[in-house]
Amino acid sequence: MRASLNIKNINIRKLFKHKNKEKIVILMFSIILIYLLASLYFIDHFFFNTIINEVDVSLKTHADAEQMMKKYIKSYELRLIERNDRTEKITGQEIGMRYNEQNNINRIYHMQKSYQWIKSLFKKQKYYQKELFTYEEELLEKKLDQLNCLNNNTVKPRNVGFRYSNGSYEIVKEVYGNKIIKDKLKKNIKLYILKGKMELDFDENHCYENPDYTLDSEKTHKTQNSLNKYVSANITYIFGDEKEILDGKIISRWIGVDENLEVVLSKAAVKNYIKGLSKKYDTVGITRNFKTSTGKIIEVTGGLYGWKMNQDVETISLLEDIEHGKVLEKEPVYIQKALSRGEDEIGSTYVEINITRQHLWFYKDGKLITRGPVVTGNPGRGNSTVVGTYMLNYKQRGVMLIGPNYQVKVNYWMPFYGNIGIHDALWRRSFGGEIYKRNGTHGCVNAPLYLAKTIFENIEEGIPIICYEE
Repeated sequence: MRASLNIKNINIRKLFKHKNKEKIVILMFSIILIYLLASLYFIDHFFFNTIINEVDVSLKTHADAEQMMKKYIKSYELRLIERNDRTEKITGQEIGMRYNEQNNINRIYHMQKSYQWIKSLFKKQKYYQKELFTYEEELLEKKLDQLNCLNNNTVKPRNVGFRYSNGSYEIVKEVYGNKIIKDKLKKNIKLYILKGKMELDFDENHCYENPDYTLDSEKTHKTQNSLNKYVSANITYIFGDEKEILDGKIISRWIGVDENLEVVLSKAAVKNYIKGLSKKYDTVGITRNFKTSTGKIIEVTGGLYGWKMNQDVETISLLEDIEHGKVLEKEPVYIQKALSRGEDEIGSTYVEINITRQHLWFYKDGKLITRGPVVTGNPGRGNSTVVGTYMLNYKQRGVMLIGPNYQVKVNYWMPFYGNIGIHDALWRRSFGGEIYKRNGTHGCVNAPLYLAKTIFENIEEGIPIICYEE
């Protein structure tokens, strides 16, 4: 009994397997048949998802496709999408657009092998046929010249800016504007027309001139940091009891940003600032009120004594201080310094030469060290001794003085203005009075030996020498 049941089960299984195989064979045959029938269909029809120059010709016969192309041209219009939600359009009729039957879509017939139709179910079949569409060049150029986007007021693009406010810089948003790159726009329009495309987005196709740097640019924030570093500088210049403070408010007027977003510090502006300080605080050649040994108060103008800034060196130094954002107090770099700052720069140690009285006094720390008669330059021969406030350049023993028509040796040489100085004159028997008017010097101050010797032994380089006339 069990054996008969087993035999029956085996027979049933064989029957089911046989039937399944038949079904599979039938199914495969059906699929092949459908595929072959479809292949026959696509001998004179385009595949699924077939687009030629933006015209969808899917499942169309070749003849129907050509008619669709002609119909597409009649209603064609290119929509121009501009900034600020503005649009314009160019129609096919305006530019004499036509379907070129001499260069039709025959080429694409042969590219689509009918038995390969299955792939079109999963992938678009996009083709571009050159010169399939044509237009009148003159009509298109005329239409382009009439476009509002090329004729309205143009707003040029502008990079991000920087504005100084309350001690630091804030970023000013960039401006995109609406300036068209004409050649690029025209090239894109012509290409879109030939391809049959119906929308041209100016921004997507980069038809506008755009700013190079925006709020999102990495360089923008680097530049902002650099600007803030510059204006963080705070330089206090010290001139004796006086101070000049240079801070970000002033510095911000001197700095800008170039087209590459590089910070530019105006060297000319820094130089003018230093020049202004020099004009205000340099004292060489200024008019000084001087109390003479005879008790008179006179004005002495000119000379070489006083404070004088080295403008070139100080300009370079200040540029570096600003670039590094330094905070400091400093004296400027000087070419020359006086003994002191203030109203009385001469102090209590100086040589006084009264040309009118032909007399010299030498004071040291307020005490009269020596005095005596002298002979100064001969005014009749144009050799007057210079007037003004000077200072001793150096001192030297045993010097040979050489000039036009003379060569003399002196024991004590103390120049204060070029080749003009104080020295002994052993060849003279007398000094003072009006000797200088008939037998004066070439500009030097001749002194008796004792007077020259005492001055030489007590004077130092830089001591003021005041020459004046009453």
